[in-house]
Amino acid sequence: MKHNYFLLLQLILFLHLFRRIASKVEFTNIKCTSLDKEFDDFEYCHLKSVNRSYKYFSLKANLYKIPITKVKVNIALLKRYSGYKPFLYNFTVDACKFLKNRKSNRVVAYFHDLFLAHSNMNHTCPFDHDLLVEKVSIDFINKQFTEVLPFPTGDYLFQSNWFAYDINRAEVNVYFTLS
Repeated sequence: MKHNYFLLLQLILFLHLFRRIASKVEFTNIKCTSLDKEFDDFEYCHLKSVNRSYKYFSLKANLYKIPITKVKVNIALLKRYSGYKPFLYNFTVDACKFLKNRKSNRVVAYFHDLFLAHSNMNHTCPFDHDLLVEKVSIDFINKQFTEVLPFPTGDYLFQSNWFAYDINRAEVNVYFTLS
């Protein structure tokens, strides 16, 4: 419980320090890696630029050993200095417990909200279907990173590791720039 309060305090401090920053988000890359091809694999994982103002990313993870009843996710936000270095957040959450009570951790809820409306990962465990994240637009992410929670300019990596039954099964890395 103290850990959640510490994260919330960090978030409030961060908002206070950087509240006047106006930025624009630009996706630069996405990499999806299955670490256990017998358990899961990515059917697709890509960025798409429809025109100069409409860009999005999508991914589909095929699950081969369903239903999945125990899921943890490690989320880290890294900023590029001389290589990518930890920036503000690096935590692991029991996804099944979190999805039962989204109010249990507001920081995790912020990151979950980045793709919630574009995903079929919006229910509690078990997961008995392939996982989709479809057309997360640059406009939506831009609003989240400039209005909801402003971040300073720079190159970032949103790194997530997906564990099922305490085994790391997949990694999804989204690279972006705030300018």
